[in-house]
Amino acid sequence: MTEVFIDGSAGTTGLRIWERLSARPELRLIRLPEERRKDPAARREALNEADVAFLCLPDAAAAEAVSMIENDRTAVIDTSTAHRTAEGWTYGFAELAGQREKIAAAKRVANPGCHASGFIVLVEPLVRAGLIAPDTALTCFSLTGYSGGGKSMIADYEAPARDAALDSPRQYGLTQNHKHLPEMEKICGLAAAPVFCPVVADFYSGMEVTVPLFKKDLRGSVGDIRALYAELYAGPAVRYVPEIDGAMLPANRLSGRDSMEITVAGNDERILLISTFDNLGKGASGAAIQNMNLLLGLDETAGLVL
Repeated sequence: MTEVFIDGSAGTTGLRIWERLSARPELRLIRLPEERRKDPAARREALNEADVAFLCLPDAAAAEAVSMIENDRTAVIDTSTAHRTAEGWTYGFAELAGQREKIAAAKRVANPGCHASGFIVLVEPLVRAGLIAPDTALTCFSLTGYSGGGKSMIADYEAPARDAALDSPRQYGLTQNHKHLPEMEKICGLAAAPVFCPVVADFYSGMEVTVPLFKKDLRGSVGDIRALYAELYAGPAVRYVPEIDGAMLPANRLSGRDSMEITVAGNDERILLISTFDNLGKGASGAAIQNMNLLLGLDETAGLVL
């Protein structure tokens, strides 16, 4: 039986991983008593006992957790930002070319950021295929539910007498120093990070990431993009959807699920590349579980809600 430890199981990502894994008979979840959850000695013991350790922690605590592992057996899936561009870590987005095999052979996997996932799935294939140049000046708009802000933001939004500012969408990352930008630039092979405009709104979970393109920046046609996406994203977790159903595309349409849908909208002159998913699903815990399944040689969709 595979031993699994979730370090940081009380947070939103950790809780959903726990929910998804607790019903799987082939796994045994190592759980620390509440009073020992932050005890370094207890954490060290659990990390070294585990076959797979999920780190659902702030960056500094995640780096500390890795330093506590004293064997070469425990595989780590880190959901923090700490190791996403670090040497020796495999980027955990299975749908990128050749990435499933790398994840399956890895002992250190960095789970992607939620906004970054939606951007990279759209842009990395275009750069790799030569449809856009690495130095293309890109913009990314990303609409997310408030659960992406963790327990404190959830509490703010769900408070009986909340701030009136929470009634409207709020743009953040205004300094253009968002923590997901380094992985967006590196994994896509870009010469510079995009202009990134994340927006949080009054719904619990869901994410819609849009990358606009002008025809002048495209080395090919809109049809070439659609054909590439159709070839790459045929499932099981990421699917290309040729048509948008209706005139509007809600960001929460895949809330509660671990899948992602890719579509191309706009026209031949002004093109919209769009990914829709759950920020807590394929944007966090769903991707982490998919990575664990690959590490263990299991069906990659086991335990996922697709």
